[in-house]
Amino acid sequence: MNPADSSDNPDSSDNLEPDQSGATELGGTESVAEEPVKPVSPRLELREPLTAVIETQDALDDVCAAIEAGTGPVALDAERASGYRYSQRAYLVQVRRQGSGSALIDPIAFDDLSQLDSAIGDAEWILHAASQDLVCLAEIKMRPKALFDTELAGRLLNLPRVGLAALVESQLDRSLAKEHSAADWSTRPLPDPWLHYAALDVEVLVELRDLLDAQLVEAGKREWAAQEFEALLSFTGPPTRKEPWRRTSGIHKARGRRALAVVRALWEARDAIAADRDITPGRILPDSSILEIAQAAPQDLQTLKGMRAMRNRGPRRFLSQWHDAVEHAMGLDEKDLPTIGQRFDGPPPPRSWADKNPEAAARLAACREVVARIAETHNLPTENLIAPGSVRALAWEPPAAHTPEAVADALAAAGARQWQIDLVAAELAVALDAPPAVPETDKSDSDRPNTTS
Repeated sequence: MNPADSSDNPDSSDNLEPDQSGATELGGTESVAEEPVKPVSPRLELREPLTAVIETQDALDDVCAAIEAGTGPVALDAERASGYRYSQRAYLVQVRRQGSGSALIDPIAFDDLSQLDSAIGDAEWILHAASQDLVCLAEIKMRPKALFDTELAGRLLNLPRVGLAALVESQLDRSLAKEHSAADWSTRPLPDPWLHYAALDVEVLVELRDLLDAQLVEAGKREWAAQEFEALLSFTGPPTRKEPWRRTSGIHKARGRRALAVVRALWEARDAIAADRDITPGRILPDSSILEIAQAAPQDLQTLKGMRAMRNRGPRRFLSQWHDAVEHAMGLDEKDLPTIGQRFDGPPPPRSWADKNPEAAARLAACREVVARIAETHNLPTENLIAPGSVRALAWEPPAAHTPEAVADALAAAGARQWQIDLVAAELAVALDAPPAVPETDKSDSDRPNTTS
């Protein structure tokens, strides 16, 4: 599982401001009641000794036979090399089943892991943050027939922290270290401490699944979870961005369409090099260097070579490619330059709605009020009750008839599950017909992504 969930990082509140120290004006100190310190949970440990990584066909045959002989659901995880490699391929697959024990498999040693997929058969997969791993597992021909996502279950239960370490802590009273989550898992051989860390990621997934499942049943949310898990079976990754180069960090510093054309050309050249060499793009040429070159717009190879962005050996290796990209961008006709603003297929960012479409801004405010109220009633995060993007699309361009049926159809077309539609469609239809006063500005465009879509 990679990258690490930021919710696993404990908050630090050790440093107090001077006025919080309990000091009095006379220089004495008041007696301040100390909050009880929560005892540190015992570290999670492996129940069986760590076994060798599976790298041969005979060893894989043994693992598959053991998985087939096991019982119950199968805990799975995959480690990638995000931040090091361009691809999102799996570099280690961890699997555990009751009666079978755990196994660590090197997928690079095999054409694919369809044999393991067949051994699992129709058994339920247990994944944490399934959307992070399903795509890389599909690349090696592993696709679940049924699954349970422990992170998504935690979200539906509205637990305060849903990272794996946080859930292991709150549900099983064990601490789970995550110090190797951002490691380069394409490293060979993998160090033993990394393998120990990876094995722990599936050690208690079965127990965690059962605890969360019982809580979903008790909360009356098990059917909601079932629909969410079913939707994940067809997940193929996030949608492709039309202009991914606009995600370049600091792009606002590129002034004018010509500078944006340089950013685009450099980004595309870097992306091609990174894909060819399977190296994460930022290690080929940092975003900051792209912006530096775009702002300077060097006219010749020597000027480019003398720039600070080219001081390091890495970027200099591809000097001719960067020069060709800049030259291409500088030679474009005006009609071929990128626009200053990004084109949107759907609604623009809500912060601009009050000026561009005040009626839509009013509808969005009314819809958000409805979503927040229903989410609070059912103890759900708003983004798991209904995708924020679906609400924005509905408010920007509502159906001709503001009926519950029409709203339900619009939400279903946007990918909403039936349980979500049942909870919100009728009240959103009312909100579309009775918006509040048009807001002056909308500064609340901070919706978290809907991880269940």
